[in-house]
Amino acid sequence: MADTRAKEATLIKKVGQLADIMAAAGVGFTDYLTQLTYLLFLKMDKELVDANWGDTSVSKIRPGYRWEDLLRETGEDLVDQYESTLDILSDEPGIVGTIFTKATNRIESPVYLEKLISFIDAEEWLVMDGDVKGKLYEDILQKNGSDKKSGAGQYFTPRALIDAIVDVVNPRVGETVADPACGTGGFLLAAFQHMDKQSKDLHDKEFLRNKALRGNDITPLVVTMSSMNMYLHGVGLNTSPIKCEDSLLREPTDLVDVVLANPPFGARPAGSVEIHRDDFVTETKNNQLNFVQHIMSLLKRGGRAGVVVPDNVLFEREGKEIRRKLLTDFNLHTILRLPTGIFYAQGVQTNVLFFTKGEGTKEVWFYDYRTDVKHTLVTKPLTRKNLDDFVECFCVEDRSKRQETYDEENHPNGRWRKYSVSDLLSRDLVNLDITWMTEAKNEEDNLSIEELLERMEDRIKTIQTSFAELKKELGNEF
Repeated sequence: MADTRAKEATLIKKVGQLADIMAAAGVGFTDYLTQLTYLLFLKMDKELVDANWGDTSVSKIRPGYRWEDLLRETGEDLVDQYESTLDILSDEPGIVGTIFTKATNRIESPVYLEKLISFIDAEEWLVMDGDVKGKLYEDILQKNGSDKKSGAGQYFTPRALIDAIVDVVNPRVGETVADPACGTGGFLLAAFQHMDKQSKDLHDKEFLRNKALRGNDITPLVVTMSSMNMYLHGVGLNTSPIKCEDSLLREPTDLVDVVLANPPFGARPAGSVEIHRDDFVTETKNNQLNFVQHIMSLLKRGGRAGVVVPDNVLFEREGKEIRRKLLTDFNLHTILRLPTGIFYAQGVQTNVLFFTKGEGTKEVWFYDYRTDVKHTLVTKPLTRKNLDDFVECFCVEDRSKRQETYDEENHPNGRWRKYSVSDLLSRDLVNLDITWMTEAKNEEDNLSIEELLERMEDRIKTIQTSFAELKKELGNEF
């Protein structure tokens, strides 16, 4: 075990050092990561052939564009061979075409391309334990998510939050799980690991690895990273569960048991195809509201979801009928309210909606993990332990055993409180943006300068976001 951890740490360090070298040559971390992914896949394919006594029939790569074809070239010839390889493989079917989705070369210097190839060629990746390969790649993805210059943080949901959501939604082996905005595949991978522990049956394992999971993302480079993330964990070895497509364009026909998602924030990008769907109760350009509606359609009857959404989904005028439908046609049984400081996009205040399809809501339980909760990405990041109390209150096995920790007289700052559906439906705009706790005073006196600056930055961003929403509501031009 110690040797494995040392190997993993050494590789992570080398990957980071090489990233710094590439950065000095003008290759950003996201571009470096995608090129690393392409080359790593080619090298592992070569190792698969070697492990089968040179039997090239096991190779997923067509002749002329394999790892050994790259090793034969140097200088500009190497760049030409690499670019031809990416172009050819991007049109291949199955896992190859998905990994190389719209692949392009971002390392124009032959010297730096040779450095990256030499680093990958020096290691034996296929024989490495799947957990080590997967952990290595996840760590690289996390570093990429924290790279503020690349803007890749939009693809990254904190693993602690993912794990808590998966724990309470509790996908079961034999069920299908989807993420219609999967990013680098964090939710799908966590669901896989959660279900993989539940059965040793070979049929269950086969279904889990090849049929249980599915994800979509609209960004090609993200599809590459998420597909590779799955592949290195032994999921979708022949056909990736990830597709490069816009989930919102059409009504789903293949429904699932579980949806886990953190859809992208903000309006649909300029130039995107407008959404007109008969299964939607509201037409809007708001990405989150559209994704909530899509997820409502994507679930089978009895299916359940855990979805991260920003605050405006709870109160925005456009979302009124969506919220009403969630309360009447679905069981919106739980809302987890989250603080700022846990996402790389600063100032974002979010919630997690937990709902089941096919039964009306009787009461909604709110867990306030926001009031008097302070996190920063650097000095006090969110951990899974921080959400233990929420998971315990949730009562995964039997929600009828839930007990409020809020009491108006004796414990007005209890974080766990329920509201009847009649109370919520009677609120103006069916507003679910509910707070009952009061902030403690002078808490900031104990913060460091760095924490105060992060806090100020978060608040400025929150004010800017709120102002933008107000401006949109009023319809005024400033």
